[in-house]
Amino acid sequence: MPIERIEVSHHQLPLDPPFPAAWDPRPRRLFPATLVRVHDSSGLVGVGSGDAMYGFDDHVGLFVGEDPCDLERHRAVIENVSFHAGRCWPLDVALHDLAGQIRGESVSRMLGGRGARVRAYASSGLLRGADETVARAQQLLDRGFVALKLRFGRARLEDDFAVLAAVRSAVGSGLELMVDCNQGWRMPWDTSAPWEYAKAREVAEELRLHDVYWMEEPLHRGDYAGMARLRSDGIVRIAGAELTRERYELDTLLERECLDVYQPDAVCTVGLSGLADFAARVEARGCVFTPHTWGNGLGLLANLHLTVGAAAAPFLEYPIDEPEWTAARRDFLLSEPVAVDADGWLTVGSDPGLGLRLDEARLAATRSAGQTYN
Repeated sequence: MPIERIEVSHHQLPLDPPFPAAWDPRPRRLFPATLVRVHDSSGLVGVGSGDAMYGFDDHVGLFVGEDPCDLERHRAVIENVSFHAGRCWPLDVALHDLAGQIRGESVSRMLGGRGARVRAYASSGLLRGADETVARAQQLLDRGFVALKLRFGRARLEDDFAVLAAVRSAVGSGLELMVDCNQGWRMPWDTSAPWEYAKAREVAEELRLHDVYWMEEPLHRGDYAGMARLRSDGIVRIAGAELTRERYELDTLLERECLDVYQPDAVCTVGLSGLADFAARVEARGCVFTPHTWGNGLGLLANLHLTVGAAAAPFLEYPIDEPEWTAARRDFLLSEPVAVDADGWLTVGSDPGLGLRLDEARLAATRSAGQTYN
């Protein structure tokens, strides 16, 4: 049952009103998604989504006619292609989905089968005022969430600190709180400089006062010395590596003891089996592996399978910031949004592969030649 063909389509969901993401100075008017479908000769189809697959058309012949279950071979080829072109890891997700269907087992079981569920942490996306943020935090607590990630990036750090203090005062110990500083990377049009060590340490000292569980991306992604120094200070856990591009970069972060919490996303970096191996190395050093998932529901589901299958994470990112960012908007590719239960758990089923269904009508309505947010 060789691979018969691979289809890549691009989709853009109109956002009205626009979505003012905390890490993007331009409000987003479109939510783009790239969908990869891998067909085998028996009629089975595996799907993946994530990065935009730039340049993949020139390399599709490296996969057609091959055994879809030869996942290590495909991972090595995708790693090579991703050097010469864009990040093509959504193909790896689609191949795992297809291989799971062929083998009759879930992707999480293919990756180790360590568990079936993980607690969700609500990952906010907007820079709201204190009163509004407190109200949202209390709603999330009532819905069963055990943790909330806040965003920094307001005009003054004092305003960020005030929001954090207000939330901690309101929820007490009811929610673990994380803070995303968003200093690791920038959108193409954002030329603002990232923090340096001294500023990151100043912020870390303030976060410690509010019992913050981790401080995410406090420095540029390549500031290995700064991250290692900040981590060794022992003020607060340091998290990062969400969009780290290559395996050797992850290796460097681990070898130089830069982070307490590692967050590479399977749809952007190294792929599912590659990150399953990396998760084992992270945990062997006493650190936490819990992937970034801010994207669409298919990517969230892929990282959920990875996390419960291969890691012992305390929780997994669940992007939600209603009413502007809803599960329905985030998961427009799917027939049903990925849902958190009343106790705050995300659970994978036992269906083969990723166990999902696409919303074909919505996919047809949102199909586009464009691959960007604007």
